[in-house]
Amino acid sequence: MTLSHPDTWLDQHGDALYRYAVMRVRDSAMAEDLVQDTLLSALRAKDSFAGAAAERTWLIAILKNKIIDHYRRSRHEAPLPDSDDPDAAIEAMFNEADEDHWARMPAVWANPDTALEQAEFWRAFQLCLEGLPARQAQVFALTELDGLTTEELCKVLEAQPSNVWVMLHRARLRLRECLEQGWFGAAGGNR
Repeated sequence: MTLSHPDTWLDQHGDALYRYAVMRVRDSAMAEDLVQDTLLSALRAKDSFAGAAAERTWLIAILKNKIIDHYRRSRHEAPLPDSDDPDAAIEAMFNEADEDHWARMPAVWANPDTALEQAEFWRAFQLCLEGLPARQAQVFALTELDGLTTEELCKVLEAQPSNVWVMLHRARLRLRECLEQGWFGAAGGNR
């Protein structure tokens, strides 16, 4: 497999790379910068392309590394505190008298597999992901979207496994709540 001409990469893959980046960094300007850095790195490394993967797959692998580097840099540049009291939001989801039971049972989602194929679902998901505190969104994206292991995630974020698990748990709960309200629940209907 050979590479297409680098002049065509932006037209052929730019939108896919941008969507991949913005879903993970939640900042359109940063996503654009990461895509630009990716294309520059790919241009420098084009002679080493072995053809073992498709061109887009190769570009996304470079972008994934750029995103991980971005998280590492941002971890050292400024702390990313959760903006509100995450414990209060989580505790509100459970019964006061019996903390092991939901205050309101999770909604039954008609057909989650069908939803994943719908562009509107991904817009709702993106809005829900943007509503998460920055650290929770990073942990969720790196784990669930990029498939990083807990060990890899701990290295990237310089965090302990227990902290990563707590952030991931909180992110999942908040995403579930948001998607129920805006997509699967009464507002979005069972699509």
